[in-house]
Amino acid sequence: MINRIVAWLLSALNVVLVWVSWPVVPAGQKLNLDNFTLTWSDEFDGDSLDREKWSLRGSSSYPMPRVDGFWCYETTDVRDGMLYISSVYAEEGLGGGPTGYYTSGLHTSGTFSQTFGYFEVRAKLPKGDGLWSAFWLQSDNIANVDGSGRDGSEIDIYESFYYTQCWPKKDSVSAAIYFDYGALQGHGVCWGQVKNPYDTFHTYGVEWNENEYIFYIDGTEYGRSTLGGVCQTELFLILSVEHTFNAWWGGDIRNNKPSDMTDFVVDYVRVYQYK
Repeated sequence: MINRIVAWLLSALNVVLVWVSWPVVPAGQKLNLDNFTLTWSDEFDGDSLDREKWSLRGSSSYPMPRVDGFWCYETTDVRDGMLYISSVYAEEGLGGGPTGYYTSGLHTSGTFSQTFGYFEVRAKLPKGDGLWSAFWLQSDNIANVDGSGRDGSEIDIYESFYYTQCWPKKDSVSAAIYFDYGALQGHGVCWGQVKNPYDTFHTYGVEWNENEYIFYIDGTEYGRSTLGGVCQTELFLILSVEHTFNAWWGGDIRNNKPSDMTDFVVDYVRVYQYK
């Protein structure tokens, strides 16, 4: 119990430090794709979501309640070569759910996973109070508590929940690593500025090898980490939009009119392996 309390306090301290710090302008090494070969991708060129690649977080016929108050349901659309993940307010509910806010989350668990490589999304982030979009990796055994992330980690390649903040926080994303879910291990590892991320497309990626994680925005490094001991097992992909109700942190979705919120628009997701 004491270890869990200490871990929670350290995680809370990291949140405070990120809150008062300043996002960096990406200025590290440049990504060299000549070192990689493409192993998986979705260019969203069809007219519907490819069910052989993606599954909903939850069920396609029954929404998934979450403790933060949003419901996961089918709010995705594929058109004009893009994936659109919407956030909607449903007076009558969706799929038997209550009145409230709904969104979608997609994952590749059971269809695709990989150990090491380069993982990238090109996207335009959702605009609105309380909208929290992300591209991340996760393992099936992440709940195993053993003091290490080597047997399974969550790698948040990017998260966006700063829309309500003043510049430069508003125009920024963060990366984080978590492991040992039952003990609340992990925290944010870097924070980078992005030029106009809500109206223009940018790429967000991580290079993951046996020694470290390197995070990129538009092909330029903005941070790296070995937190938890670098994961050595296969991870699957997740695209998600969640909703927050916390005004001091990610904003409060209830402050929006439905017309205030824009979609999370994804041009492509690509995964590469080292040659």
